[in-house]
Amino acid sequence: METSRATRADLIDPAQLASLGRMEIVAKWVVDGFLQGLHRSPRKGFSVEFAEFRPYQPGDDLRYIDWKIVARADKWMVKQFEEETNMRAAIVLDVSKSMDWRGAPSRLTKLAYAEQVVAALALLLIRQKDAVGLIRYDETLRSVIPPRARNVQWRRIVSALEEGGAGNDSDMSAALVQAGKLVSRPGLVVLISDLLVDEEATLNAVKVVRAGGHGVTVLHIMDPSERDFDVSPEGVFVDPEREGLRLPATASEVQEAYRSTVDHAIAEWRSKLAALGVGYEVVFTDSPFGVPLRRAFASRQRLP
Repeated sequence: METSRATRADLIDPAQLASLGRMEIVAKWVVDGFLQGLHRSPRKGFSVEFAEFRPYQPGDDLRYIDWKIVARADKWMVKQFEEETNMRAAIVLDVSKSMDWRGAPSRLTKLAYAEQVVAALALLLIRQKDAVGLIRYDETLRSVIPPRARNVQWRRIVSALEEGGAGNDSDMSAALVQAGKLVSRPGLVVLISDLLVDEEATLNAVKVVRAGGHGVTVLHIMDPSERDFDVSPEGVFVDPEREGLRLPATASEVQEAYRSTVDHAIAEWRSKLAALGVGYEVVFTDSPFGVPLRRAFASRQRLP
């Protein structure tokens, strides 16, 4: 496959790309294209080789303050060093029934899109010598794979992505708490979901993960039809996670209220997660795979 900017796999329409091969093949194409377009910025830590200075933050080790800069410029600066150890990460994937939906036959379902993002992100982290694990959940934990950095780990993750799921409910709280336990020292938890869940319970679980010292990034997966209300003039609206809940309506009757509700929900998630120090990004299933990959990978670079 060509790897110019116009044809890099991470920039191609996701449904078109996914139709060209198996999940692991597509993931490799995506990661290869992504790495070619990436301006590498290594993560910093306290180790052997000096890298640069950064402003002092409460809790930093006083041994690494550069007192010469303090005396000369009255600025508290801390020395940063290239880190010897690798990061540990856990990817948490929602496989509940609401994820198994798409607004148009030409697009991937939210779950199929998210699975490809997981496969690519896991491969990317392993190539960066980071340990990565996976939790898949609906109303129960479907897969729990502890973080490892070996190449065989990626095969385990891809195999798990091909297993069943799509239960009616989403027990996100249990999945997030489990992810925090899997990452034995401060690392990264990436949640990939459509966030059709209990908001209060989810935020409480995020607080538990953050209390463990972990960075958290949420990729909110949405189909464009969920944003634009791209439906026929009349229809019957069904909640995929509540059997028997059907509501006939005319699109024009609910379109404006619907869009306002969606915008409000996104703003609420963004505000409340930001208050917890959590990264939050909305990702639409017609976006090239490089979009969520770049946003999730940026979280790795921001870790202290």
